[in-house]
Amino acid sequence: MSENSTHDDKLPIRMLHDRVLVRSDSPEGERRSGGGILIPATAAVGKRLAWAAVVAVGQNVRSVEPGDRVLYDPEDRAEVEVRGATYILMRERDLHAVAAERLEGAEDSTGLYL
Repeated sequence: MSENSTHDDKLPIRMLHDRVLVRSDSPEGERRSGGGILIPATAAVGKRLAWAAVVAVGQNVRSVEPGDRVLYDPEDRAEVEVRGATYILMRERDLHAVAAERLEGAEDSTGLYL
């Protein structure tokens, strides 16, 4: 075992309380519009929410499950690196919407296809 590696790199991780760990669907930087136009990362846009996939949830999280997609504000986030991958850590109350197949036919569904 080298001096730079630690035993902690292999320990399992459990989310606590109302925390949600997500992985962003789109990388920061350039993106394409619905019409196929390339929008550079330096373009000024209004406040834009982003989608992410839920990776893990704490025991007090009630509305989302791992595998769901959630809508969040990229400005209100804390990034963390776990085993070489970058994730976003946030509270459940900071999520704006959830999209999941298990919600199909729910009374409060908007009927939008994402």
